[in-house]
Amino acid sequence: MYDVVQVTGSLLILVAFVAALGGRLQQSSYTYLAVNFAGSAVLTITAVLSREWGFILLEGVWAAVSFWSMVRKSLGRPVAVSHGS
Repeated sequence: MYDVVQVTGSLLILVAFVAALGGRLQQSSYTYLAVNFAGSAVLTITAVLSREWGFILLEGVWAAVSFWSMVRKSLGRPVAVSHGS
């Protein structure tokens, strides 16, 4: 069951990423941010349970940034700065 939870968290992040690359989701959309938050939060929890400190840091920050971006968006503030192409 633990592996299923980990794979599900990873797939959430990857699906959002691929959808953004394919132009199906905007990186500043609530959907993208929420899926990233959910996936990274799940992976943070599994990393805490197995005491994987590097992944706790990586996924914990990822979850925090995704959550903070949703808060900023709900307050009408920009989520990210465009870097151009």
